[in-house]
Amino acid sequence: MTDVVAAFEAAKGFMPLDEGLALHAAAKEAAAGLGLPLLEVGTYCGRSTILLADAARGAGTVVVTVDHHRGSEEQQPGWEYHDASLVDPVTRRTDTLPHFRRTLYAAGLEEHVIAVVGRSPQVARVWRQPLGLVFIDGGHTDEHATADYEGWSPLIAEGGLLVIHDVFPDPAAGGQAPYRVYRRALASGHFTEAGVTGSLRVLRRERG
Repeated sequence: MTDVVAAFEAAKGFMPLDEGLALHAAAKEAAAGLGLPLLEVGTYCGRSTILLADAARGAGTVVVTVDHHRGSEEQQPGWEYHDASLVDPVTRRTDTLPHFRRTLYAAGLEEHVIAVVGRSPQVARVWRQPLGLVFIDGGHTDEHATADYEGWSPLIAEGGLLVIHDVFPDPAAGGQAPYRVYRRALASGHFTEAGVTGSLRVLRRERG
């Protein structure tokens, strides 16, 4: 676990360590309990993918990570989280895919990850296999967060976990789209809360 934490902290990204450890624990539980693939929406440069991949490796399964790798809204030029080092000099557009691949290589976890380059709603429409865990950490507008929830949550197996990042009940602390998705999941009657760490929420899909 020490090597995994070191790789996580070395990777470019935004998730703090306490939330990362909570994600890792949830992924280990889901992977070991159900033996199904884990899925992440919002790869960025692979910081959280490392944790999911380590959990998948321990259970003999894989993590599927979905991202168009062009950056979310707040990562575009002129916005708060824009990183000029991630801009492709040829296309002049954000391209996190090469950085993600380097992250996985450095962590020694490439064989435990299936990277899907595409937009989450399009991938969800063609995905059919049940999932042990879905981690939603993609675009933070209502449009994108809602589409991620609607596309992927029905594919979570009974007893599986839905993990949502950047859930801020206080609007002053952050955007509200993930919080609204979190409240919607609880209100659906299909999920119950299983853990809270910082802005990370872990929900369990009810059985029966």
